[in-house]
Amino acid sequence: MAGRIIETAGFPGNETPAPSRAPAPLEIPPFKAVYQEYFDFVWTSARRLGIQPSGMDDLVQEVFLVIHAKLHTVEKRESLRSWIYSVVRRTASNHRRARRAHADASSGPPGDGEALSREPTPLENTERNAGFQLLMSLLDQLEVPKREIFALVDVEDLSVPEAAELLGIPLNTAYSRLRVARQNFEAALARHEARTKGT
Repeated sequence: MAGRIIETAGFPGNETPAPSRAPAPLEIPPFKAVYQEYFDFVWTSARRLGIQPSGMDDLVQEVFLVIHAKLHTVEKRESLRSWIYSVVRRTASNHRRARRAHADASSGPPGDGEALSREPTPLENTERNAGFQLLMSLLDQLEVPKREIFALVDVEDLSVPEAAELLGIPLNTAYSRLRVARQNFEAALARHEARTKGT
């Protein structure tokens, strides 16, 4: 019996399996990589939150300045997108509030030496497209909470649960807002088509 135990003990596969190790968490990429990967997302998110083209450059730069300063606070790479969206939301909200408070203030051209100078992206170029302008015009007619859920689900192709998590709202609220947003969007589109046919 002892010989049998000795015989089998040395065979591969009879050793006690080593505890499985969880895969190492993905590291947060450096700022430059985040900027390149998420610029289009930041730009379209800000635009869909109602920021007008004249204010986009300043707002997007401000968003990335915040991201640069606080990127080290993000703990998980999988939460990076939602964290960036929350920065865009806060910055856009502050921008709208400041704009209302200083409605009569003149807006000069962006200062020299912008930290994030670059070539126009394809998304910026598509704003000149009539279809894109129509979409932005119709989205501008929705209240901000409804515009957000509509843009995330029906434009960005997120699932409703993903959008709810991104916005930090209950799932039922997300479904309710989306239903009303779709109704309002369809009504705005119908009004636009009626005006177009009438001309």
